[in-house]
Amino acid sequence: MLFTVFKQFYSCIKKVWLNRIIVRGKEKNYTFTLMNVLEIQNISKSYGDNKALDNVSISIPEGSIFGLLGPNGAGKTTLLRILNQIIIKDEGTLLLNGESLKREHVRKLGYMPEERGLYKKMKVGKQIEYFARLKGISRTEAAKRSNEWLTKLELMECKNKRTMELSKGMQQKVQFIITVIHNPAIIILDEPFSGFDPVNAQLIKQEILKLKENGMTILLSSHRMENVEEICDHVAMLNKSKKVLDGTIRELKQKFKGDLYKIKSSTEIPESSLYDIVKSEKTEDHYEQDLKLNASSKSVLKELLEITEISHLEEVIPSLEEIFFNVVKEENHV
Repeated sequence: MLFTVFKQFYSCIKKVWLNRIIVRGKEKNYTFTLMNVLEIQNISKSYGDNKALDNVSISIPEGSIFGLLGPNGAGKTTLLRILNQIIIKDEGTLLLNGESLKREHVRKLGYMPEERGLYKKMKVGKQIEYFARLKGISRTEAAKRSNEWLTKLELMECKNKRTMELSKGMQQKVQFIITVIHNPAIIILDEPFSGFDPVNAQLIKQEILKLKENGMTILLSSHRMENVEEICDHVAMLNKSKKVLDGTIRELKQKFKGDLYKIKSSTEIPESSLYDIVKSEKTEDHYEQDLKLNASSKSVLKELLEITEISHLEEVIPSLEEIFFNVVKEENHV
């Protein structure tokens, strides 16, 4: 009996330690902070006089979808290649689950490069099984997983076709299957939505979310801000080889929201020291105006209700795309 109690106690402590759970609040109001599965610390890389990465540090939480953003040439692909040991960093530290990242750890990763790497004349099914075997999966299990993924991504009819016979989007699906078939600890996707129509892009997004639900950590680079905003928990932005933004989607939206409100009123809102009128339009039955507040929203609303009837008030929250363009524009003019 005593042994059983001790075993249960040890299991609980172990679980808490591995997840580094921080509990705040009372009763059932908890906040959980998971450990960072991947730590990128002060990474730099140069090609001659060209600085590709300049002292970049990023922490990727376990079980999250992390978006890596930035314009062309910002250093995103260089960083992903360093993580996969394809190229060597000049400076810095990489930690996987607290251990220094080594070449043998690459087997625990799943990497889909922007430049796809399929054998054009090889049949789809055999190709998927071949790459699964390279990751240490048995022949029987590789065939089983291949069929499961081909069915999930609506590719079973292409199983015996050569890769060169497939469209770019279908080849992209095959590359995705090869990336995830060995259930890697971290999945790294470089432009995963490139070449997809909206229907197949949505299909891949759903599969990425399912992988997250199964406990996998996904790091993806993409130019499609709407996809990043829809599925990512955290994002970091690179520009001119340096990290310029880092945080959760919510944190970044709050940081850049700018006290701008959209208001619909029965009459035109007059000028006031409490706000600046950014935009004003008249419709058939009301006025629509954008106000940048110089005082608290409570004070502004109190004044407006004394002079007009308000039918709608909405705080303007910037999209991730707007944040991206504004930050890059500002950085490029520094």
